[in-house]
Amino acid sequence: MGLFDFFKKDKESTEQQESLDKGLEKSKASFFDQLSKAVVGKSKVDEEVLDDLEGVLVHADVGIDTTVKVIKRIEERVARDKFVSTGELDRILREEIAELLAENNTGSAILDRPDTGAYAGPFVVMVVGVNGVGKTTTIGKLAHRFHAAGKKVVLGAADTFRAAAVDQLIVWGQRVGVPVISHGMNTDPASVAYDAVKKGLEMQADVVIIDTAGRLHNKINLMNELTKIKRVMQKVIPDAPHEVLLVLDGSTGQNAFLQAKEFTRATEVSALAITKLDGTAKGGVVIGISDQFNIPVRYIGVGEKMTDLQLFDRHTFVKSLFSKK
Repeated sequence: MGLFDFFKKDKESTEQQESLDKGLEKSKASFFDQLSKAVVGKSKVDEEVLDDLEGVLVHADVGIDTTVKVIKRIEERVARDKFVSTGELDRILREEIAELLAENNTGSAILDRPDTGAYAGPFVVMVVGVNGVGKTTTIGKLAHRFHAAGKKVVLGAADTFRAAAVDQLIVWGQRVGVPVISHGMNTDPASVAYDAVKKGLEMQADVVIIDTAGRLHNKINLMNELTKIKRVMQKVIPDAPHEVLLVLDGSTGQNAFLQAKEFTRATEVSALAITKLDGTAKGGVVIGISDQFNIPVRYIGVGEKMTDLQLFDRHTFVKSLFSKK
């Protein structure tokens, strides 16, 4: 790596941190406001403080089950250390939450894929999620991320039941500079996916990203549709898709939990992207979903810019969430 590359990477890292800090401002403000009320007039972490802290975490949409885990960890720590001051509470919370998230690996599968020197075929990502969560926008930002990293990308517009989704993906393809395979509206989604994977193989693409219908009207129909798409893609690449990415809207809080539950029942979700965290005080939902579903949160959306879809790093996220700046 040359000196310019080093400084460029360092600058990008700083910009991403600033973007993350800004994107979590509402969550931080709400969280610390509630936390301050929970410890006011208290010098040590006692049962009353822990009860109030439980309410703070639930209010931040961390989720009941994950909140219970966090509280139990802090109780054990208080018992072990004999005395824990309320001034230490945010540091202890940060440490325990980061440790809780440690079980789930994060990172970008395709960017971490080993370079063997021989073309192994495209890495196929099938993207699922209900309408309105930012699914197609997330795909566009993913395409930008991979393209900027020097990867060849192909997009497949297989959400054919919604004209806006097809048109939107085509616009994203033009904006990023990557090809989009589209058969238009009301066409067979599996056929689009087949042609996209085939195109990816022909042009020796690194990544093929397939958009799918954003409907959760019936689990059986959803399962059948996604299974058909998988089966058809496997005629071209036997082990496709290599990743099923579920996109969730973080601003919906507990509703995001319900969507995650439904989609994980309907198909084998292997990674999560949680969007719209910049517009909500419910940033804790990332912690709860990552913990409860034991599925890695791969990306988080913290703004409108193409670069505001970030790789999720538990240490950076928790550090930003607990930063008082």
